[in-house]
Amino acid sequence: MRFDLSILLPHLGFLAEGALLTVEACALSLLGSVIVGAFVAIARTSASKTLRKVAFAYVDVFRNVPFIVQLFFFYYGLPEIGIYIDAFTTGVIALSIAGGAYASDAIRAGILAIDPGIIEAAEVSGLSKRVIFTRIVLPIALRTAVRPLGSVLINMILTSSILSTITLNELTGSAQIVVSETFRPFEVYVVLLVVYATLTYLLSLGIAYLHRRLNRDMMEAVA
Repeated sequence: MRFDLSILLPHLGFLAEGALLTVEACALSLLGSVIVGAFVAIARTSASKTLRKVAFAYVDVFRNVPFIVQLFFFYYGLPEIGIYIDAFTTGVIALSIAGGAYASDAIRAGILAIDPGIIEAAEVSGLSKRVIFTRIVLPIALRTAVRPLGSVLINMILTSSILSTITLNELTGSAQIVVSETFRPFEVYVVLLVVYATLTYLLSLGIAYLHRRLNRDMMEAVA
């Protein structure tokens, strides 16, 4: 068989649409993961024993159940009880909930790493607990958690390929359709490998740069 990428030229637009759908789903899912993860991290660092137990149970469940099982539950299981959600929304919700379990670890670690003196100084200044948390604790925790959250995003992009199993034509789903039309799986999946590898590599560089920028003052203080 002769290796020929030219057969993919008529399908590049379709593959690009799939890649864009992947980026959209992952961007929304990252936002959802950070929001879910923040609430779970708050619960895990709460003084309430009940909240801590619920948060730990959530993390344990969604970190130990295969993502494809979670995805099928939302897409195929919920309609059985009258809840119907389209494939794209289902994918975003499933990725957000699963990613939230990992994001909560990163955010929780960031919260625990904050110098207690900063919080005490804010309390002495008369700031309310809500203001202290939203204006001081959470921003510092998120800045510290940039690298781990970046890893969550990269893993999310790789995991998003499973969304093709619920008829969502993201990058992998689009590639499968092109394979069925061209009968040239080798060329199609070579391109897919390169696209995923390039995307995740560029993201890792961007995350490292963002981490350096956000934590420049801390690095200079240590130096």
